[in-house]
Amino acid sequence: MKALVCILLLLETFVFVVQQQVDGGLNENEISQQISSEDGRQNPPQTDTLRAEASTDSQQYYNLCFPDIYASLRELTATVTEQKGNIRELRDEMNKKDEEISNLSSQVEELRKENRDREIAFSAALRESGDGHTGPFTSEETLIYKNVFTNIGNAYDRSTGVFTAPVKGVYMFRISVYGHGPTTTSASIYKNEEHVVIAYNIQNSDRANASNGVVLILEAGDVVNVKLRPKARIYENVNNHNTFSGYLLFPLK
Repeated sequence: MKALVCILLLLETFVFVVQQQVDGGLNENEISQQISSEDGRQNPPQTDTLRAEASTDSQQYYNLCFPDIYASLRELTATVTEQKGNIRELRDEMNKKDEEISNLSSQVEELRKENRDREIAFSAALRESGDGHTGPFTSEETLIYKNVFTNIGNAYDRSTGVFTAPVKGVYMFRISVYGHGPTTTSASIYKNEEHVVIAYNIQNSDRANASNGVVLILEAGDVVNVKLRPKARIYENVNNHNTFSGYLLFPLK
């Protein structure tokens, strides 16, 4: 609108000058002075106002078409910072989860180890093959049970006849003895070279057999074995009459 007013004023001045020339009019200097006078009379205060308003309109148009890029950048920076914080939190949470999984894996491995430690059992007979008597001896002799049926945990040593407790716990042991009469059939369970229980039978003829068992609390490294009593005699064949067995009932802390 302001620009239109300016154009109209200029046209009015132009028409006036032409009219003056037609009428015998003004010289060049007078025309210039007339234009300046008209422009000074009509336009000076409006020109500055129009320029200011044009600048304002331009700024408003710019603001409308191009939003504040700095505000957008600040908003984007804030968003990126927030996302970085979220990523850090997720990373920390993942690290915690990894640590929890690692701890669970360690616990599972410990449980597996405990279960392996609890898997302790053995059973063995006196001879691997053939038949015959063992004894009598003048003193106690450790019986070596060589025909091993079961040895879970490998705690029984078939070369010495000795069971060694791998862990502290409560254990069950049993022995059976058999002989042909006339004979005394007798063997004892020993813990760390100390007598615990005896299986005993005596017959003047025919067959003699006996058995016994005991529950023992053993520390890791304690040993248990079976000894034939002095002057006793036992007989073994493919029927495996003479046996030594044991197993862990439960571990102790």
